[in-house]
Amino acid sequence: MNAELEYTVMQHHAAELRQAAAEQRRVREALKGQRSERRHRSVFAKFLAS
Repeated sequence: MNAELEYTVMQHHAAELRQAAAEQRRVREALKGQRSERRHRSVFAKFLAS
């Protein structure tokens, strides 16, 4: 494989890895947000129940 093609393939692979990392980060942040909302709702529900 020539160097230019190898470099292009490497760039493409790096872009895919960056995209996957960004997607995982968004998923983790969304899950973390849901978890904290759920926790706040349960605390709020405890206050309403008392």
